[in-house]
Amino acid sequence: ECGPLRLDTKTARVTLGGVPIKLTSHEYRLLAYLMHHNGRVVSRTELVEHLYDQDFDRDSNTIEVFIGRLRKKIPPNLIKTVRGLGYRLSQEGDEG
Repeated sequence: ECGPLRLDTKTARVTLGGVPIKLTSHEYRLLAYLMHHNGRVVSRTELVEHLYDQDFDRDSNTIEVFIGRLRKKIPPNLIKTVRGLGYRLSQEGDEG
């Protein structure tokens, strides 16, 4: 869990304050990975390697698109962009 966000890996459900959130399979996998590494900066390359096979175009902006979609579905300040390094899931109100 991260703030009001809860992940149930057994049912593949994400809730925000107890309310289910509809996510695509890629959005779910991306969010689950960030939640599993809560508080740690996860590089874009690491996310690509987790979500896709080796033939995926690593120059694609797909990760950025999924991050943008997730930010529209959850409180946007939960996913922090760490410039030049990647993304970090953090507690609501965390300024770091």
